[in-house]
Amino acid sequence: MKTYAFPGIIEDDILAIAAQQIPYMRTAWFSQLMKENERMLLDAIGCRDGKVMFFTSSGTGAMEAIVENFVAARGSAYIIDGGTFGHRWVELCRYHGVEHKAMQVPFACDIDYDLLDREVAEFAPKVFLCQHHETSSGQLFNLKRISEICRKYGVCLVVDVISSFLAEELNMDELGIDVAVTSSQKGLNLPPGAALVFLSAKAAGMESLHRNYYFDFQDNLENLKRGQTPFSPATTIFMQIHERMSRNMQKGIGNIIAETHAKALHFRELCRKNGWTVPAQCPANAITGFFVQKNADILFTELQKRGVFVMPSGKPGFMRVSHMGCDTIQDLDELAQMIVEIENL
Repeated sequence: MKTYAFPGIIEDDILAIAAQQIPYMRTAWFSQLMKENERMLLDAIGCRDGKVMFFTSSGTGAMEAIVENFVAARGSAYIIDGGTFGHRWVELCRYHGVEHKAMQVPFACDIDYDLLDREVAEFAPKVFLCQHHETSSGQLFNLKRISEICRKYGVCLVVDVISSFLAEELNMDELGIDVAVTSSQKGLNLPPGAALVFLSAKAAGMESLHRNYYFDFQDNLENLKRGQTPFSPATTIFMQIHERMSRNMQKGIGNIIAETHAKALHFRELCRKNGWTVPAQCPANAITGFFVQKNADILFTELQKRGVFVMPSGKPGFMRVSHMGCDTIQDLDELAQMIVEIENL
């Protein structure tokens, strides 16, 4: 099977880590592994003196932890509602009773940053919530512009980088990001089940509420000092993270991002040649979202019959292809040829 849905194609030897007998995690060995994980992850995201909290959950679990602990403690949030995942911040704030205002951004469109500046000035939120990359459409938002606005008005910046970490240039310290969240099944190119919350040095020292037993920031940060989590972790996934990040650091984060960018550009050229429309005004490296011309209703199932997965969408004819993972330019050529064949059935 070949998959162009997240997490993408994973190397057999990394998959094999999860097939071994599971070692006990309350040991000096596992504590050291987790401390090394934290160091490598902080280096990769440019957060020199920060902290990484490790949750056994989906990315949404970590997003909820941020709202319950960090955002609720500040009291108000401005949200970029730019798609399915941006709207999740809205739903979480609504669920937890956090005062918020949202800017609705049309599908695959960029933000009106001048309007954003005016609205943030008027609403005066304590926290700004956004995605770096809206995975439902393929649109990449301009974190530099967002950061400038947050700094201008003294707003804490919280960013979902779930589908941009290790795919886009990203430095928390340079951008003044206070909190970022990612998960194992995107840029880390690993099975789902682990979520990571990055805290800047400033954010790690800020007050948080205690509204959730499992996701409590203070409890997790206290256990982090000894390289542990308060409750049983997804042990083998964290072992896979260690192997993945060890390889990433050796290869170079910039080289990984460049390879992902090259695959994205190559596939978008294939889209152009085959008449498939890429709607994102500023397409991200992580995926290409595109509208096919014909036989969209059977494309997903016909590809599946050929042992291939892409990511469908709620929008008719809109498909998404991940550029994360160990696939090659040749793999993308073969995928495009399959799509052409299915369109011509």
